[in-house]
Amino acid sequence: MMKGTLYSLEGKAVKQIELPHFFDEEKRSDLVKRAVLSDESKERQPKGCYRFAGLETSATYRGRKEDYGAIKNKGIAHKPHEVLPKGRYGKVKRIPGSVKGRRAHPPKAERRIAEEMNKREYAKALKSALAFAADRKTVCARMSHEIGASLPLVVDNSLEGLKKTKDVLAVMKALNLLPLLEKAKRNGSKAPLIIISGEGSAKAGSNIAGVDVVEAKALQARHLAPGTHPGRLAIFTEKSLEALNERFRGGKK
Repeated sequence: MMKGTLYSLEGKAVKQIELPHFFDEEKRSDLVKRAVLSDESKERQPKGCYRFAGLETSATYRGRKEDYGAIKNKGIAHKPHEVLPKGRYGKVKRIPGSVKGRRAHPPKAERRIAEEMNKREYAKALKSALAFAADRKTVCARMSHEIGASLPLVVDNSLEGLKKTKDVLAVMKALNLLPLLEKAKRNGSKAPLIIISGEGSAKAGSNIAGVDVVEAKALQARHLAPGTHPGRLAIFTEKSLEALNERFRGGKK
């Protein structure tokens, strides 16, 4: 079983801990990419159009040759025209080729746009994304910053009790992560991800540009691999590792 280092909020190594088995998972970037796309597809809002778009008009198609008011031998297009007084013909309406006509194939709100993924396959992809978060070479290459602490970066549970943004910033400074925060503020990139157990809040961390705070039970592949590229630096609390271990043991997605 892998060994890791537990850090205090002051950035000092406290003790060695045993890491959960999912950090030993096979690293599959293709599987992580598929999981991220599945997550993102479920965030999209279905698009549709007004049911009667382009149809709220008096235009009718009078194409039968012998019908009353037929447009046979009138020298005009055999298309639905507006009905005007005294038997006159107005503009062509309703059809896709007309001005303000309805669309030929509009988007349908009932269309399924979510890309589903098998639960076991998704769990394997999430474990793989966590394994990437523990790989120094991948993390340093993605963040373009040399991480001084050992990975995965596990911090004392008291992190979950911080309620002020300045306190979270002090922890980031102690861990030598301020350059990542400055980079995220400057160009809008992703900064470290804070994973908590859910017993605390640590919501103050979400006020920092680029930083996301997520509970272990709600962790998704898209959090660990923004843009389908794994290797985002993740900060775990000791309790969050226990919650993740329990989540995978229970077979939940």
